[in-house]
Amino acid sequence: MELYELPRIVKKRKRVGRGDGSGWGTTAGKGNKGEKARSGGAKPAYFEGGQTPIYRRLPKRGFKNPFRVEYTTVNVGKLEEVCNDGDVVDITFMIKRGLVKSNRPVKVLGDGELTKKLTVIADAFSKSAKEKIEKAGGSVEVLG
Repeated sequence: MELYELPRIVKKRKRVGRGDGSGWGTTAGKGNKGEKARSGGAKPAYFEGGQTPIYRRLPKRGFKNPFRVEYTTVNVGKLEEVCNDGDVVDITFMIKRGLVKSNRPVKVLGDGELTKKLTVIADAFSKSAKEKIEKAGGSVEVLG
């Protein structure tokens, strides 16, 4: 087998408007006349033929609060599974152990039981989480 005998992997680009002999001359595959035969004639998918589009017919509802803080949550039960007694648990520790995926603020919630003495450093704590950590002999530090 020679190099020229190999099957074509990449299709040749269709070069339109290069004369009648090419098979794609005169109208260049766009048919005769009309809006779609003109340059820039293709309309976007949301165009509804001049009718008031759906995104303008429907009412707007609600609003987005720009000051809302989105927390990543971690339960006390997960800290029990992953941590050792006496660990200092902060955000980088949680990322390394796979408890948190991003650098968003972290809130510790009180689901599950805790028996290990931990020092937990996070952006926020629920009341029950704070109670459980302190009851186990650990301490809580709030960032910010």
